[in-house]
Amino acid sequence: MARDKDADRSVRGKQGHQLGPEAKDPTRAVVIVPVLTRQPRGDEETSRPRLTRSADARHDEAVGLASAIDLNPVHTAVVTVADPRPATLLGSGKVAEFADIVKERKAELVIVDHPLTPVQQRNLEKELNAKVLDRTGLILEIFGERARTKEGTLQVELAHLNYQKGRLVRSWTHLERQRGGAGFLGGPGETQIESDRRILQDKITKLKHELETVRRTRDLHRAKRKKVPFPVVAIVGYTNAGKSTLFNRLTGAGVLAEDMLFATLDPTLRRVRLPHGTPIILSDTVGFISDLPTHLVAAFRATLEEVVEADLVLHLRDISDPDTAAQAEDVERILADLGVDAADTNRVIEVWNKIDLLDEGNRERLLAEGASGKSPPIAISAVTGEGLDTLKALIETRVSGELETMTVTLSPAQLGQVDWLYRNGDIVSRTDNEDGSVTLSLTATHSARQEIESRLHRKNGG
Repeated sequence: MARDKDADRSVRGKQGHQLGPEAKDPTRAVVIVPVLTRQPRGDEETSRPRLTRSADARHDEAVGLASAIDLNPVHTAVVTVADPRPATLLGSGKVAEFADIVKERKAELVIVDHPLTPVQQRNLEKELNAKVLDRTGLILEIFGERARTKEGTLQVELAHLNYQKGRLVRSWTHLERQRGGAGFLGGPGETQIESDRRILQDKITKLKHELETVRRTRDLHRAKRKKVPFPVVAIVGYTNAGKSTLFNRLTGAGVLAEDMLFATLDPTLRRVRLPHGTPIILSDTVGFISDLPTHLVAAFRATLEEVVEADLVLHLRDISDPDTAAQAEDVERILADLGVDAADTNRVIEVWNKIDLLDEGNRERLLAEGASGKSPPIAISAVTGEGLDTLKALIETRVSGELETMTVTLSPAQLGQVDWLYRNGDIVSRTDNEDGSVTLSLTATHSARQEIESRLHRKNGG
């Protein structure tokens, strides 16, 4: 049963949509969210118990994905599918109903928030008389708009070509089975398909070579960073959990922090000093999402290696989202695919973001639930700054151990270092001596203490 939502609502994003011809107005789209009461035969996920995602959450996420590339959802609906049809996924009655809606609303595009086979996509395009994109295709379009670095652009293009190639091959195989390898298309059709396959494969091979060159450069940069003993802390989380906002709070950087899905695609690295002087490299990564196809995870593995090789991972959750538990499960699954155990509390810190959006009752209940666990999460608001001091202190303890107290006396010739120490250490007391020297008492981690001593030794001509 369909539930019509937000008909004729325009959801506008920051960037122009690139699917159709260059038009001034956003592409008019119909968004369909199929909810399958049983999975198709052979579905890999049937063996894995999963938290049930609410229809409302799936609907809102689908509309969010559409808005991320400036589509105008003129009609959205959640449709219960009891018997998935091999030809069209939806039943013939629903297909006819949506064909009327597409015509009435003058929609150019139909988004189906579910994987479609090549045959299903082709049949739906024919029946609906509009371009059809499934969930994977839509995510690829978003990735294409968000990629900014050379590596990100190449990864998106490679994933897109593999997606096209796979669908082309499977579509042709299906036609061969139907026609017995002969008939209307026959030899010429096969020649065209094989030609298309070769063109795609040549492009894929070229892209892989280019991507390998870029990856070698990234590996060299990573190797150089490893020579500098700065711990790497990676922020991960479901898309739109607030990762870039937190990154900006901690670093003062100007990373795009929009209230939209996949605002960040390429990883961003910044050096940060924690309150007691510990230097770290902070990494902001691409947001995760449910049902992200395996080949997309594989395509972005080089980008996600920042997570794999991180000394500490911050799993950021939007605790105000009703679907937060299912989102956390999706993130943990992708982390597991990358070889990161989300249950390893020595390496992964769970951070509950957006507590400023909770009412008092829900806030107290959630914080009480979190405090009862073995490793309580850190509750923060990246917008207001609440809880950030606690988070930074925990990060510092995890990467550098307990704090040490040290006292340094700076000669008149070293007084230029006083400002540097104030900026990079936690000064407890200061004494200005009669001989013009300054004595400072400060707390620092062991690694920060070593850096301070080394710097003062160099400045003293040692």
